[in-house]
Amino acid sequence: MAGVVEELVKKAGGCAVIDGGFATQLEALGADINDSLWSAACLITKPHLIKEVHMQYLEAGADVIISSSYQATIPGFLARGLRQEEAEGLLRTSVHLALEARDEFWKSTLTKPKPIYNRALVAASIGSYGAFLADGSEYSGSYGDNIMAEKLKDFHRRRLQVLASAGPDLIAFEAIPNKMEAQASFRSNGRVQALVELLEEEDIQVPSWICFSSVDGKHLCSGESFGDCLQILNASEKVAIVGVNCTPPQFIEGIIREFKKQTGKAIAVYPNSGEVWDGRAKRWLPAECFGRKSFDVMARRWQEAGASLIGGCCRTTPSTIRAVSKALKGRDRALISLESSESV
Repeated sequence: MAGVVEELVKKAGGCAVIDGGFATQLEALGADINDSLWSAACLITKPHLIKEVHMQYLEAGADVIISSSYQATIPGFLARGLRQEEAEGLLRTSVHLALEARDEFWKSTLTKPKPIYNRALVAASIGSYGAFLADGSEYSGSYGDNIMAEKLKDFHRRRLQVLASAGPDLIAFEAIPNKMEAQASFRSNGRVQALVELLEEEDIQVPSWICFSSVDGKHLCSGESFGDCLQILNASEKVAIVGVNCTPPQFIEGIIREFKKQTGKAIAVYPNSGEVWDGRAKRWLPAECFGRKSFDVMARRWQEAGASLIGGCCRTTPSTIRAVSKALKGRDRALISLESSESV
């Protein structure tokens, strides 16, 4: 599974570019995402906008685009009155829209005399349990005393099965805020990571990444140690990439350097803009905001520190990703290799 990632990074010139904020760009296109499903509501109401956002990030130079399923869950859709099969169909649609955008964009790229893009990979997003709760707990890691690891596994299981069957190139577990979601239980063979155990139980053959979130650059949002979670992830061949997302940019370089000491896996980082989301009030709070030029400079430093995949999360835009792509690999030279052309 690591081979898929190695090939992607090699074709990208040493560091692959991940796309940017999805809900941010949907709002820029006029979507109303003031909904418990957040950006996933557009899977029901405006799927054409989802495809348009994917296209914008591909045009900006993204080597990986992430599906609109971060907050798309079967319980969430059922609560909206949809049937089980409809809910599962929307999960598949989230992947299919990304695949369609990728394939259409790649086809158009091949008609140009001097192509400057790689054939992007599609990652199916799986958000944390806290994202489903939509109560701010995805930013604190506090799910309550009655939430055990087995319940978290059961929550993620069917969504993982459906998304993996839809044909993505990668599975992206995003913004995991606490060790509880990462830890299943104590067993005779030691602590077992909940998401890793699911990947093993379901024999998922799609390479996966697991990214955590942090508010201080030293711990998960819950205050727990990155090191304890990395120790578990390091033992799994199912997990090809580890990293952080939805984390303030000023902490990213330090996190990369710490991860490099504790893992040999590829490292992905895609921070937010630096603004802070108030999950209870449902609004962004003023904070140090990093614009396009700052991301240029920081992206180079993150690559030098050891990141293999770099992009953006909340409040970043195609302009951000265009700047990152240009900074990391330059847009004035052809990026398509013979191998990528042969993969069509």
